[in-house]
Amino acid sequence: MIQKPNHAVIFDMDGVLVDTEPVINAAAIIGLQDFGVQAKPEDFIPFIGAGEVRYIGGVAEKYGVPYRPEMKDRVYEIYLQIVDEKLQVFPGVKTCLAELKDAGIPMALASSADRIKIEANLKAAEISPDIFSVILSAEDVQQRKPSPEIYLKAAEKLSISPDKCIVVEDALNGIQSAKAAGMFCIAVTNTFTKDKLKKENPDFICNGMDKACRVISQGAASPLL
Repeated sequence: MIQKPNHAVIFDMDGVLVDTEPVINAAAIIGLQDFGVQAKPEDFIPFIGAGEVRYIGGVAEKYGVPYRPEMKDRVYEIYLQIVDEKLQVFPGVKTCLAELKDAGIPMALASSADRIKIEANLKAAEISPDIFSVILSAEDVQQRKPSPEIYLKAAEKLSISPDKCIVVEDALNGIQSAKAAGMFCIAVTNTFTKDKLKKENPDFICNGMDKACRVISQGAASPLL
């Protein structure tokens, strides 16, 4: 049983709560073809967690094609057509969210994705947005991850000090963002291997949300975290 909290928890979305990488990857490959870019799945790896502008634009630029906003619009159009069928919720996520909610632990969602994608993902995953006290998207910040802006803003909106925030991340850019914000960061091995995650110095590495939830449980009740 999770004890009375001293901390808040901030979740990334893609790669933490839901497995969106196969969905956005497929949509981006198809969408970029309309702009003369024949991308490969592995082209997108360096841009995971940096938001769709960099995810799509970085790959387009790799092939010598300047980014245009219409690229993201087209990719989202395709994404929304396939998300209900292809999106998967990671094991243990719904149980963890329910336990934290029941324990009264404040939770925020801080994603580099646009709000349209966040809303589509939560709907497809059957996760109520009301479970989060704060939801921040790419539209809410000037700088995307690895900038700490989105996590610092989440802490501000939760009215809690950054050093009392536990971030759950999967991406290298996201870990950099959380650590730059001065927050305790749990990395889950949903997207990158443990060895790759270690290079960004997260405070804890877990192989699933079940384990991450246990770490959160201990940390949220401990002033020593």
